Amino acid sequence: MVTMKKQPATPKAIIHQKFGQKARYQVEEVADVAENLCPGLTIPQQTKIKYRCILELPDLTVSSGTFSRKKDAEQSAAQIAIEKLGIEANEQIPTPEGAFDELIARLNILFTDEFLLSTHPLVGHFRVALKREGSLFGLVPISAIAICDSKVNSICKFIDIHAESDPSLLLYLISKAAKASTSLLTSDNGFFIQKQNPTLPEATEVLVSSQVCESKNVQTEAVFIPVGLNEEVKGLKIDICEDGYFLDVIANILKTRDPSHILSSRTVGKASSEMRFYFSAPECLFSSLAKNEVVNATYFEAVVNKRASYISGQTIYGDAILANVGYTWRSSNLLCEDVSLCTYYRMLLGQLPDGYYKLSREAVLTAELPSFYSRANWRGSLPKDLLSFFCRNHRLPQPIFCVQKVVFLEDNDTTSDNTNFLRCEVKILSRSEEPLIVCSFPDTYRKESDAIQNSALKVLNWFKVYFRQLDLLENELHSFGIAPEESFKLYPKAILQEFSFWTSVFAKSLCNYSKLNRILENRVVLSNIEGPDSGVIPSVGSVTSVSYEVRLLREGDDGEGYLLEKNEEFEFEVGSGAVTYPMEVCATQLSVDQSAKFTVVPPPRDVILASTSTDPSYLSDTHLENWRLEYEVKVLQVAAPMEERMETAFFSPPLSKQRVEFAVRHINQSHALSLVDFGCGSGSLLDSLLDHNTCLEKLVGVDISIRALTRAAKVLHQKLSNHCAMRACLKSAVLYDGSITDFDAQLYNFDIGTCIEVIEHMEEEQAQQFGDIALSKFCPKILIVSTPNYEYNPILQRSSLPNKEEDQEEGEKPGPCKFRNHDHKFEWTRCQFEKWANDLASKHGYSVEFSGVGGSGDEPGFASQIAVFKRGLLREGNNGSRGMESLRRPYEILWEWCGNRER
Repeated sequence: MVTMKKQPATPKAIIHQKFGQKARYQVEEVADVAENLCPGLTIPQQTKIKYRCILELPDLTVSSGTFSRKKDAEQSAAQIAIEKLGIEANEQIPTPEGAFDELIARLNILFTDEFLLSTHPLVGHFRVALKREGSLFGLVPISAIAICDSKVNSICKFIDIHAESDPSLLLYLISKAAKASTSLLTSDNGFFIQKQNPTLPEATEVLVSSQVCESKNVQTEAVFIPVGLNEEVKGLKIDICEDGYFLDVIANILKTRDPSHILSSRTVGKASSEMRFYFSAPECLFSSLAKNEVVNATYFEAVVNKRASYISGQTIYGDAILANVGYTWRSSNLLCEDVSLCTYYRMLLGQLPDGYYKLSREAVLTAELPSFYSRANWRGSLPKDLLSFFCRNHRLPQPIFCVQKVVFLEDNDTTSDNTNFLRCEVKILSRSEEPLIVCSFPDTYRKESDAIQNSALKVLNWFKVYFRQLDLLENELHSFGIAPEESFKLYPKAILQEFSFWTSVFAKSLCNYSKLNRILENRVVLSNIEGPDSGVIPSVGSVTSVSYEVRLLREGDDGEGYLLEKNEEFEFEVGSGAVTYPMEVCATQLSVDQSAKFTVVPPPRDVILASTSTDPSYLSDTHLENWRLEYEVKVLQVAAPMEERMETAFFSPPLSKQRVEFAVRHINQSHALSLVDFGCGSGSLLDSLLDHNTCLEKLVGVDISIRALTRAAKVLHQKLSNHCAMRACLKSAVLYDGSITDFDAQLYNFDIGTCIEVIEHMEEEQAQQFGDIALSKFCPKILIVSTPNYEYNPILQRSSLPNKEEDQEEGEKPGPCKFRNHDHKFEWTRCQFEKWANDLASKHGYSVEFSGVGGSGDEPGFASQIAVFKRGLLREGNNGSRGMESLRRPYEILWEWCGNRER
């Protein structure tokens, strides 16, 4: 007979036995870039995907290394947690009846001579106790045991689950167990513990001599958080003298009798730190222990410190001190690290949906949470991590991502071998595991990670909008911030209940944070522009690298001010919303190697304190009316938008140049003397036309973006100043600020109108409106409209896939493709475009011809499809629109050139 040896429990099994459903595993993909990859190579390169696991327990969060298999990452994270918590593999979970006996046994172990020779953090407190004189000799505060020993904490939480959220219950339970022990003694007030038998002299000598010699005095920074919400949070210094006890110093600051009356929260911030909130135990706890009364979570009537409680996730009473001081496993010496006001306000900022993104970019005053996710251009922490961090900060369960396959069948095709695409559903639950948000989005993706990241970002952006309007009522929340095509189910009552505490505590500060965008969205005026115009400028979709400094200046002071934020190299995608509006305006007005300055109204004081770790004593003016922020920005590098890079790599000459040449041919064939470019943007078409010999005498551009028009004015000015090819015949050039869906009589009856790659940036209804206005009101003799051909996208996108894993399998049928640019509201097939153009031509007395550039024109057509409208004979003699609208001039001249004159 063969006896089977029992297999040891796996780390995951041990964690499950100990924590059950409270243990949450989050596995994320990590791109493992091979060393032999060639940066900048245009052909696809293979990358490996590995996995990292984040394990969240009630009092601990750990992260594994990277592994090729998900289950290996999960087991590794579980093993790390076991080692940190000191869990034995064969440790059994006690019954409720036996938990109190186990707590007594654990306390007895902590006070043995053998334990004093260990490296346990509690040994540091014993060392101080054995150095004391008089009545305090050998006395260890119960709070020190609660701070240092995770096993005692775990047992207490098993006895009373509320001990997890209220540290004062730990004090009560440990004191009660110490009194029941036959080998321990408690002090009269019950908050000190000592051995009944004296510690052996040999153990005392070894313990005291094991401490490495420290300097005579230790000073560390901390933060004082008053219990009153109207009182200001302040920085303070904690001075600990030689042979001193840090809990004595904290007790003195909080005006508490002795260190045994000091309680502490669990660690906040990084798992490796000793940063905690220290506070005084409620007075009613002492009287309860003296009377041997039963204490529970609803017993105390002390005033709760709401700010400290929300950040820590535990109940903090009275005034609190946030400090990073204590004994650790790593050293026998006292750990002291500064906690500044910046640390506190960054913790507060991290509570916001976009706060941790700002912190991950190290750009509190500059970064914004992007509006969309692009794997190639994303910078900073990933959306999934950001959403997980947001939920963790608000004590919510981790978000649940459910990725589903979506099968797209071609017309009349019911076979099952079609391509599977992925769509992600996201669930956000309350602390009681009830749903807050259940949402899914219509977009589909080839990779699971893309589906998850995009969905996570959309949920984050919903929270971002909601957190700026926390005063919404329940009936206003049902469809708040939801696009019609999104499946977004909200549970308003649960949402209001979940964030009610946050609203009551931080609503004022939160409004200040949310006003930052609105304050900065004013007209930006650049000054001190330095450096030659290189002609390489950031545009929508380009990845732009800048260096910048942000200084706080007092009005009327010509000094250097106070440096708040600095980045030697900061990358962002233009048009993605990844930076503040003023920063994007500035960057897009400069070319590579140019620099400039601009000033804006400063954000609230709390935001400034979160951005800088310098001494904030100069911020005595809470409202900062007499201060301003000065940005100094330099554009370092610009990578062209993905759409432009695709077109440049795939077509020779590039599509942009082919579109210009197409327009030039029609200009010359028609002998046009005047041209208006509808939606001229930064003037790329007008600029290119100046390099060609045409008979044009008047050039006009109109756009709704002043920023783009300003750039166009600079480009045209430079070109006209250098005697371009068209300079001889050109009599005037004008740029108008206005919408192309509004009629202006000044642009009536031009020889030729162009609208190149513009309508796809509008809603389809606006594109229809433009077509009607252009052909019925502006009435150009010729109108050229170009727009991307959606049917050509699979060819472009297959040619630019980032790795082989995304390429289609042989024989796989194509599914829906992404638009070429995230800013495109639609992209039409040839059939859709032709219907739009034919309907317009028939309605307004024009003929229309279809052509295009990019490709041969065979299936699937041109990459860029073009419609050329020509005014019919009946319209030539019809000047009715001119008579009716001759006085209508809503456009404003932004720049004008007349011969050698400019304004």
